[in-house]
Amino acid sequence: MTAAVTPETGAAGPTEGAASGMTRRQILQAMSGLMAGMFVAILASTVVSNALPRIIADLHGTQSSYTWVVTAELLAMTATVPIWGKLSDLYDKKLLIQLSLSMFVVGSLVAGFSHSIGLLIVSRVVQGIGAGGLTALAQVVMAAIIPPRELGRYSGVFGAVFAVGTVAGPLIGGVLVDTSWLGWRWCFFIGVPFALLAIVLLQLTLKLPTIRREVRIDYVGAVLIMSGVSSLLLWVTLAGNRFDWASWQTAALVSAGVVLLATAVWVESRVAEPIIPLAIFRNRTVALTTVASLLVGVAMFGGTVFLSQYFQISLGKSPTIAGLMSLPMILGLMVSTTVAGQIISSRGKWKGFLIAGGVIMTAGMGLLSTIGADSSFGLLSVYMVVLGVGVGMLMQNLVLAAQNDVPASELGAATSVLSFFRSLGGAIGTSALGAVLGHRVAEELEKGFGGAAGGTGGGVPELSKLPEPARVIVENAYGVATADVFLIGAPFAFLALVAVLFIKEKPLRTQSGMERLAVETAAAQPAAAPTH
Repeated sequence: MTAAVTPETGAAGPTEGAASGMTRRQILQAMSGLMAGMFVAILASTVVSNALPRIIADLHGTQSSYTWVVTAELLAMTATVPIWGKLSDLYDKKLLIQLSLSMFVVGSLVAGFSHSIGLLIVSRVVQGIGAGGLTALAQVVMAAIIPPRELGRYSGVFGAVFAVGTVAGPLIGGVLVDTSWLGWRWCFFIGVPFALLAIVLLQLTLKLPTIRREVRIDYVGAVLIMSGVSSLLLWVTLAGNRFDWASWQTAALVSAGVVLLATAVWVESRVAEPIIPLAIFRNRTVALTTVASLLVGVAMFGGTVFLSQYFQISLGKSPTIAGLMSLPMILGLMVSTTVAGQIISSRGKWKGFLIAGGVIMTAGMGLLSTIGADSSFGLLSVYMVVLGVGVGMLMQNLVLAAQNDVPASELGAATSVLSFFRSLGGAIGTSALGAVLGHRVAEELEKGFGGAAGGTGGGVPELSKLPEPARVIVENAYGVATADVFLIGAPFAFLALVAVLFIKEKPLRTQSGMERLAVETAAAQPAAAPTH
């Protein structure tokens, strides 16, 4: 039996249920719930960023705990993105987004009521699973209802939501932390109403055709991929902190990760419905954008996740002020995303923006590697704007290039593969560079205190409780360590530029994903029809 495309609202026809019949107003209405969901996912990470130093101090955590609270969500999101993406090719996309939002709500409530670092980390895992669904599915749905050539016109909406969520998050988080009768727990509670609103809006506005066909989920491959990735990320996170890089724990975790992933590749090459179709990497554009996304994740997430800590500890700013200080980077990202999207839609050319983004992002990482405890906000603003402009040109357009070059039936897989590797790069970057930062801080503190720990005990210090001489040493230590993190991240940004240079530019398609899918399904029907 052949696959049939049937819209949720009725029989398939040229004017009813087809993406081609959607006006700009209808598309914006359909995107309302989608953007609310994206806002929630962005808010989840940004609202916590400025609160983390206070959270870790209140729950008596260490620098390792600081990294784990970030890494736990990234790890869960990374491991589940390809599964969500595959499910989107098989099941109702709207229902899947609503399910991911529901998981996010549960994780947020548990996080808000946490009284230990361990429970907080577990709740972040649940949040990460929900965020994995939003990460994979939001761009899949946009590709389904909007042609690649027109996606740039809507990137302004996406960019605005991203900017508002990223800018508002640290500010809201800072205000909540600094308000005695609220506190950091509301950093987790505040996203719940937005998630519930997104679920309702999606139910009311999003109408998508669905594919009715027999499905077989590769559960074995899913478990192997999640287990293999988790094993390697656990190693990257713990090595150099809980145990030596050259140790039996390293050998065990690396060996387990390699064996599990090798087995996953073997399984994926033999099942009918693989979680990550290996054949998709034969597409040169997908392969190169995947490599570039991985490297962008390492450079961007690995570097910027520690900026808020730098603002608060090295520069001695409050959480609210630290949130305001991140504005230049977000504004740079928003403006470059919006402008690049409009130009790409009008001219149909996109590779130049990828190259420019790679160059500018590398420059931004290099500039931020020169910061210290005495850096002025004016200079920091310029450096952050440069990094934001580069990331804005590069990140979203890598997805556009890949979506434009694959069959509609593989849109979910291609999009989730890019999201998966970008998240994987972010988790690796956060873990590895977090370990570097912790090691460099320890070195600088030991040097400054003449071999003593200075009373910090390996934890994240509260500057207000330190005497003036000790405070200066701690501020300098975090300034030097943060600069080193960006210095190590810069080569990864440069390698992303190298990968982008080899991508071949192809004309942007003028049909939406659903239109292309209908054409592909119709073309496949004669071959699948029984002969007599």
